Amino acid sequence: MSADVIVRGGQVVTPDGVRRVDIGIADGQIVEMGEELTGAGTNLDATGLHVFPGVVDAHVHLNEPGRTGWEGFDTGTRALTAGGATAFLDMPLNSSPPLLTRARFDEKRALGEQKSRLDFGLWGGLTPLNLDQLDDLADAGVIGFKAFMSNSGLDEFPAVDDVTLYEGMKATARLGLVVGTHAESDDFTGRLTQAARAGGKRGVRDYLATRPVVTELEAVQRALLFAQETGAALHLVHLSSGAAVALATEWKAKGVDVTVETCPHYLHFTDEDVERVGAALKCAPPLRPQAVQDDLWRELQAGHVDTVGSDHSPAPPSMKTSDDFFALWGGISGAQSTLNVLLEDGHHRRGLPLEAVAALSALNPARRFRLPGKGRLEVGVDADFALVTLDESFTLTTLYDRWQQNPYRGQTFRGRVQATYLRGRKVYENGVFDDSVHGMLLRPGR
Repeated sequence: MSADVIVRGGQVVTPDGVRRVDIGIADGQIVEMGEELTGAGTNLDATGLHVFPGVVDAHVHLNEPGRTGWEGFDTGTRALTAGGATAFLDMPLNSSPPLLTRARFDEKRALGEQKSRLDFGLWGGLTPLNLDQLDDLADAGVIGFKAFMSNSGLDEFPAVDDVTLYEGMKATARLGLVVGTHAESDDFTGRLTQAARAGGKRGVRDYLATRPVVTELEAVQRALLFAQETGAALHLVHLSSGAAVALATEWKAKGVDVTVETCPHYLHFTDEDVERVGAALKCAPPLRPQAVQDDLWRELQAGHVDTVGSDHSPAPPSMKTSDDFFALWGGISGAQSTLNVLLEDGHHRRGLPLEAVAALSALNPARRFRLPGKGRLEVGVDADFALVTLDESFTLTTLYDRWQQNPYRGQTFRGRVQATYLRGRKVYENGVFDDSVHGMLLRPGR
């Protein structure tokens, strides 16, 4: 097939390394790759740029329907697009009502197809309220099931007890879908929080002390045990410590089907930043001391972290304003900065290979969630890519998410996303968006 568009002169980041190669695109797919391609297609000059596969962010909260005022498909995908993303997987909360039934899936899907600028998949919830709905949700097309092992902060999305998690994992193993767990011990964190509150504690350090690393390790171990017993595919979301990653790696060596996600904020900020910045950096699990972050980076560089997702979880300013740190909404806005962190903190500072950056942000999430045609640059896949000026330093000042309570504002990065293309169509370039482009629903393939 002759190419409609030829991307010329770029340094293309492939799973096998970086190559100077042209990319031929037709009908939204890559149809040819090679040096000095010939053809009558429109030329896109990528000389001096690196061509990355579009980021596949497997962990975002865009909160529509019901809480569009927190963040919605329109503003959320603007931020994602500006950060080089071409696909995302939206969590079942904090939509209201959450995505626990097929009817809620159909409602959210329609809104996504109407408003999203990017291709998207939808997580379903796994809670004590909807254990009998998992088959219907799988048939509808959910990408996987999300369970909280600690308080989610929302009454309509309760945490799983052990029986619900175990039975849910048995069901998802039968359905062939992934379970994503927020792994913190509910009893452990709850009792520590209760004691702190009873003692009148309200500060940043007081909050951090109620969620030590051991509360993560206990829940991770329990989730791994259930996955081993049921044969479920387990995805441990937003792990904050190298110790938790190492634990998952041990169980993976035993044959457990487990993958590990961490987030840009755990790689870029520490507990000292929480004291300095405040509410914009409150999350759970919380940010850790420098030594814990160093361990996390060592595990990532050893290849033990599979994916990096933003866990973009915004809320209105009123929910991020209080003298009581415990009372603040726990969520970080960061959909725009995943690739920036991996390039600055990973590639430029620590020598992380560019193909590893692309694997963490695109290839591995696409593989884990079986997204056909996503996550890599090769013949036969969707022409989803970002053009990046790899060595350009810039200070992040312009943000596109709804409330822009973004802890990355004012941070300096090397590696600026110049343009983003979805299925061969330019959706973003240097602050300008094409509002005519709409995303499609992604279902798990074989």
